[in-house]
Amino acid sequence: MTLANEPVRILLVDDLEENLIALNALLRREGLSCDTARSGEEALELLLVKDYALAFLDVHMPGMDGFELAEFMRNSERSRHIPIIFVTAGAGDGTRRFKGYEAGAVDFIQKPIEPDILRSKARVFLELYSQRRQLAAQRDELAALSASLKQADIQKNRFLAVLGHELRNPIAALNAGLIMLERKKGQPVEGDIRISMNRCLMHMTRLVEDLLDIARIEQGKISLQCERVDLNDVLAFAVETSRPAIDEAGHTLQIDLPPGPVLLNADHARLAQIIGNLISNAAKYTPAAGEIRLTARVEDQTAWIEVADNGIGIAPDQQSRIFGIFEQADVKGKVKQDGLGIGLALVKQLVELHGGTIRLKHSMFGEGSTFEVRLPTVE
Repeated sequence: MTLANEPVRILLVDDLEENLIALNALLRREGLSCDTARSGEEALELLLVKDYALAFLDVHMPGMDGFELAEFMRNSERSRHIPIIFVTAGAGDGTRRFKGYEAGAVDFIQKPIEPDILRSKARVFLELYSQRRQLAAQRDELAALSASLKQADIQKNRFLAVLGHELRNPIAALNAGLIMLERKKGQPVEGDIRISMNRCLMHMTRLVEDLLDIARIEQGKISLQCERVDLNDVLAFAVETSRPAIDEAGHTLQIDLPPGPVLLNADHARLAQIIGNLISNAAKYTPAAGEIRLTARVEDQTAWIEVADNGIGIAPDQQSRIFGIFEQADVKGKVKQDGLGIGLALVKQLVELHGGTIRLKHSMFGEGSTFEVRLPTVE
């Protein structure tokens, strides 16, 4: 329950039960809770654990009287802000009233109590309390928004730094390649230079395409070209597109697929992009000569796809953030890290567009990770 939705509480203190019942009946309304105490000591116990908008204190009580209780309340950081209205049966001379105001009272009510006056005075302080609580809630919301904006600004600056680094390297390589082509024109090495330049260009293209995909999804402008596809065909295509990264690192890829067709209503290219991204991530975050496993099965009209590796894994404090935009695992130099940290965020959004879910099923730092995708099948 949020602060704004919690009931407003009033504290009623009187040594006579019938007086407490009468006050409770006069003040009771929706959204208002009245707590009662038969002594000053009992009231102090309540003040230690609850917050009150207003307190009605009987002046004449055995033991700790109303004035003494008010002084205790004013000397406590927790209760000094609570407005106090004294309820007294006496005529109330100026000296007693001065003592009450000096103890922290904001008003006096004489017995017998006039219901309209009681409710009117209570309403003023309850409205002030509600306004203070709304201001506190707005302050907390602004503080949370400010912290969120600060974190977003940090992420933006980190992203720009990573983007600058990721684009600078291939651009520098392309520029060097052009210079080398001029110098080596007509020589056999020219073909190798063109291959290297083409690889840099493909890297830049992939970065730009990922950025555009994220923007399209967030703006609701991406649309799936869904048709009936066989999951096994999609997985085979995803493996084919990811094969260069697997082979380059010397990884072993184990594949376990269902024996027959598994039909999905899906966008073939986007679904292959989802699985290909997970396999490529596994390859990137697994040291050389590692093992990657791709498994799929069907159960209860749901396709279950898992991509597992025996790589560096994800630290527990980072696992809740891995599907966030621009988030990357902190690998501390254990593997070569590139990219903008938007791959898993893009995968999550594409999976959800297909009506599916994705989660980090298991990960142990230093032992690898397993990602699980669930997608609805069709007859």
